[in-house]
Amino acid sequence: MSSLNRVTLIGNVGREPEMRTFNNGGRMCQLAIATSERWKDKQSGELKETTEWHNVVVLVERLVDLCENYITKGAKLYIEGQLATRKWQDKSGADRYRTEIQLKNYNGKIVLFDSKKQGEVQSVTPQNFQAPPARNLHDEIPF
Repeated sequence: MSSLNRVTLIGNVGREPEMRTFNNGGRMCQLAIATSERWKDKQSGELKETTEWHNVVVLVERLVDLCENYITKGAKLYIEGQLATRKWQDKSGADRYRTEIQLKNYNGKIVLFDSKKQGEVQSVTPQNFQAPPARNLHDEIPF
């Protein structure tokens, strides 16, 4: 049996997406996603909450476009990706590590539970995302 590296999250975007451009013209987007768990303490009856922060890196151009155009701080997202740990050296030469959820190639998916288009739920994979065309609202009126 082979192995599986899959991460699925539903959470809120904690800060505005960070867009980066590489020297070769490629782009990426970094997101901070918060997931929270709430429970009632059995001894005190007090409501408690804990929040986990997840580093998400979007490496697919179409999903980067989606992040740039539709995702803002506070948005609720469903994401699918895979775990990866990057290693680099900081300015002092010390090894640094960062574990993140990467959305790349055919393994990434984003579902927007809320977006700039109020009330719209949009499921997006690298294969089905198309940048929104300029629209004339008068063309959409059926009469």
